Amino acid sequence: MSEQYIESAVSDPETAEHLAHIGAVRSRLEKEGRVGEDAPKYFIQTFGCQQNEADSERLAGLCAAMGYVKTALPEEAELILVNTCAVREHAEKKALSIIGSYKHIKDQNPAVVIGVGGCMVTQKARADKLRGSYPYVSFTFDTGAVDRVPALLDHALSGGKREFVLSEEWKIAEGIPIRRESKHMAWLSIMYGCNNFCSYCIVPYVRGRERSRSAEAILEEAEALIADGARDITLLGQNVNSYDGGPYDDRRVDIADLLHRICALDGDFNLRFMTSHPKDASERLIEAMATEPKVVKHFHLPVQSGSDRILRAMNRKYTAEAYLEKIAKIRAAVPDVSLTSDIIVGFPGESEEDFEATLEMMKAARYDMVYSFIYSPRSGTPAASMPDQIPREVSSERMERLLSLGASIADERNARFLERRIRVLAEDVSKTDASMLTGRGDPVRPVHFPGSRALIGQFVEVDVTEAKTYCLEGKIAE
Repeated sequence: MSEQYIESAVSDPETAEHLAHIGAVRSRLEKEGRVGEDAPKYFIQTFGCQQNEADSERLAGLCAAMGYVKTALPEEAELILVNTCAVREHAEKKALSIIGSYKHIKDQNPAVVIGVGGCMVTQKARADKLRGSYPYVSFTFDTGAVDRVPALLDHALSGGKREFVLSEEWKIAEGIPIRRESKHMAWLSIMYGCNNFCSYCIVPYVRGRERSRSAEAILEEAEALIADGARDITLLGQNVNSYDGGPYDDRRVDIADLLHRICALDGDFNLRFMTSHPKDASERLIEAMATEPKVVKHFHLPVQSGSDRILRAMNRKYTAEAYLEKIAKIRAAVPDVSLTSDIIVGFPGESEEDFEATLEMMKAARYDMVYSFIYSPRSGTPAASMPDQIPREVSSERMERLLSLGASIADERNARFLERRIRVLAEDVSKTDASMLTGRGDPVRPVHFPGSRALIGQFVEVDVTEAKTYCLEGKIAE
């Protein structure tokens, strides 16, 4: 897969100070003759959401700038970085297990440096656990300290003490180099953090309050991406609907303004955004999707539950009725929209009646796809100490029913694409059939079709011949 490397202007003196260590590490390697084929290798293990993937692309950019070369095998690396997730307990346990497995690499080569970052280590208890139980971890860095990795590595290579960074405040660090895995698809972070404090969610505690990048910085990065061949750009934020890019024409730049301004850039590309909080999905945003041809007609609008009682306990700040009214407005403005959602099953106190209300919500909303999760208590969140925690067997049984309903609705929604011609960006070779390409068009679901590797990164017209539950199949139009 192709890679893309982007540099931009450094935003502030503190970030500049941290990034100055890039040169120090590179100089060290050059003095040791460790360049070219002899350059040391780095390996990054990423857990979690798209925002974590975007952060890992910044980590990769820093590693490349320091003179390290990427490897797909941790055993070959002299620098191992683990970017962790804390949204669910399973993700934390998996990350800790992986970190534990790297001990043998450190034992075999004491020169290996292991760093752990991301949401998990933003929690002091987890950072303390790594400090005490994982002595081979050289440093940790929280979600607000990605720009400090060169300094942490420089100190580790110089024989310094182990360092465990917990930021006192979160900031936006512009100017970090980025190495993207794909040249034609890109994540573009527009904001960080969240102010909503849903009772089950740890994100505001591990990513901080909302901070928006300036519209100018985003436009500059988008323009560079398009010039370098990006054909599918996804704007990222915990809640992109509350984006505030600063003053513009006597008011604040919101997400709708940003979409219009990016779409005005020259080039043939798709523009997506995620994630959206239902209470902040404005009519201006809906209008932007309806009127801008480059904006993909896909709205990811997490509902979490169809029960007003559970929504109140979750602190979601909307009712089921208000949510459905929002969907009606979206469908009226964008009739062929692909609508997806997140649903939590087994939230504390969820009764059978509450769960039935969620199933009714799914029937009314007609989601193209639902990302469903069994509730996972997160220490430090209000929901973790709520009474009436639901037994696992009850949650699992409900999940089976939800998945069955979701699949039947997805089948129905997918059927509308049969015998239609859709524009698809050829993304890669299919993982299951080397003779097939896979890509995405306006629908959220993947599209598989026979084609040459030479088409990867290009838009093609595909005639849909088969609609499966979560994908489409077709052939290139003649």
